[in-house]
Amino acid sequence: MLKKKYILSLDGGGVRTIATITFLQKLEVALGVPLAEKFDYFIGTSAGAISCLGLAINKMSAVELMEIWSKKNLEKIMTNSSWETHLGIMQMKPKYTNEGKRSVLAEFFEPKKIGDAFKPVAATSYDIEKRTPVLLTSYNDPELSAVDIGDATSAAPVYYPTAEVGDRFLIDGGIVANHPVLHGFVEAKKLFPNNELVVLSVGTGLNKRSLKGKDSTKWGLIGWVMHDLFGLMVESSMDHELAEELIGKNYLRINSPLGKVNRRLDDNSDSNIERIEAMGESWWELFGDESLKLLSE
Repeated sequence: MLKKKYILSLDGGGVRTIATITFLQKLEVALGVPLAEKFDYFIGTSAGAISCLGLAINKMSAVELMEIWSKKNLEKIMTNSSWETHLGIMQMKPKYTNEGKRSVLAEFFEPKKIGDAFKPVAATSYDIEKRTPVLLTSYNDPELSAVDIGDATSAAPVYYPTAEVGDRFLIDGGIVANHPVLHGFVEAKKLFPNNELVVLSVGTGLNKRSLKGKDSTKWGLIGWVMHDLFGLMVESSMDHELAEELIGKNYLRINSPLGKVNRRLDDNSDSNIERIEAMGESWWELFGDESLKLLSE
């Protein structure tokens, strides 16, 4: 019988990543084993990638992961730039600077490099000059700063400026793989060719609010931005459907429609955070038993 290797895949989703971590907190308690010890490979996109760095580099518990996304840190991460409407025309600058985000990342990761990870970890990104997806990993890019990687994987267009990492200009991995499970599965097969792979994938909620098709025929840049263009791009379910077919019984996806959670990735109001936490708790009720069964030896 092949020995099992466990993969944890975490989606991007801005503040909605709090639901992911809420679920992981309950999972860690139920397992009785730190997530950093239980899983053998970590892959994430954007906020999910930052959490994966915390697990793989710092061996953080799920409770400690939530500290990254505290109210105080969210306010730093969302430091406003000159985003405003002037005479009905939206200025063409990112909504936020990346200074506050980098300061929070530095608090948790400076001066560590991704190669300091004690288990393999990967973060998705996208090179805008080469027009190609990028997977930043502890085994291929060990000298890259963990702060730079966290900045790059979460450099969501419209929200944050492009990140400079060495001679590359990188943006949020959600552009190509907000749900990075297939990338993680393929990478893990290379690293663990003689093992049975088991994959737990945790999302950040799905926006199922219908848009008006007739109205959308008239939308230009501003219209699509106002209707959450980036959110539409990152919420495809195709990766999940492919993973179900490819991985089968060794794969479990944790996710649900957003319900009353704001679809916007940056609503850090107290009321919305409460709804996000409640969504994460509902996932444990829905998927807790399945998760424990999947992760049992």
